[in-house]
Amino acid sequence: MEARLLHIFRNTPLGRETLMQSIHFCKQMGVTPVVYIPAFIKFLMYFENDVVQVDLDASYLTSPDTAVDRVSGLMVEYGLEAGFLTPRNFTASTLPDIPSDFDFMSCPRSISDLSSKIGLGYIGPRVRRIVRSARFPVLLTSPVYKPWTIIAVFFGGSVNAFKALNLGLRIQRKTGMPLRLFTGTEGKHSDAYREAVREQGLDKALRQCGAEWHFWERDVDEENLYDVPHDALVVLGAFGHGLIRDFVFGSTMEKVQSVISNNLLIVGPAYAAGR
Repeated sequence: MEARLLHIFRNTPLGRETLMQSIHFCKQMGVTPVVYIPAFIKFLMYFENDVVQVDLDASYLTSPDTAVDRVSGLMVEYGLEAGFLTPRNFTASTLPDIPSDFDFMSCPRSISDLSSKIGLGYIGPRVRRIVRSARFPVLLTSPVYKPWTIIAVFFGGSVNAFKALNLGLRIQRKTGMPLRLFTGTEGKHSDAYREAVREQGLDKALRQCGAEWHFWERDVDEENLYDVPHDALVVLGAFGHGLIRDFVFGSTMEKVQSVISNNLLIVGPAYAAGR
């Protein structure tokens, strides 16, 4: 079965930028885009251990008579064909149920707030819930269309960090793009991280693709985040725990997403490797 990415379309200039980013991701990964054009300002997503109600703002309902043509036009321009999602089930008459059996989902850093709040330093609570519960990675797009040519994996050594690393390797194999790892050691020796990778049998894959590994002696901060290429797709884990701390929604994760404008591909705790 072909891999699919879910995109919630906003028929505005900001929404166009997000859609273009989804299109770029789909072209690079050979993924089929599935676009939902909302007819209501709310929808539900049923996950294995959670039900997330997403409350959209009114801008998502802008000009419904032009939305399909605009989506289709952008898809044709980039050589893709859009599949459109029409909800089949409703919890209430104006509360559609959106399936969660996708391989990826694309979101701006908030999908529930007005454009004045969309940007660096703010990840909406509904997006956090989706990341926490989804079995698929969530693509948090840059504020404007930003094609990526490098894969940058933030690696902290936990179970969830290994999921992110495996996903980064998968993307590298698919795209042939260079792979770079970034680790803030917080005073630990870099050998501890290298040994953890060897124990998981991933050292050979890193060598084969010529991955570069960058270690920061201190924790992640604004100064060393300058080392992350502006045109990198950043892959990282969220809500992780382990003997070696993962990058989490917390001080480190918030610092990363508030400082860099890159596209972020987030692996949550429910992510099933291989999706």
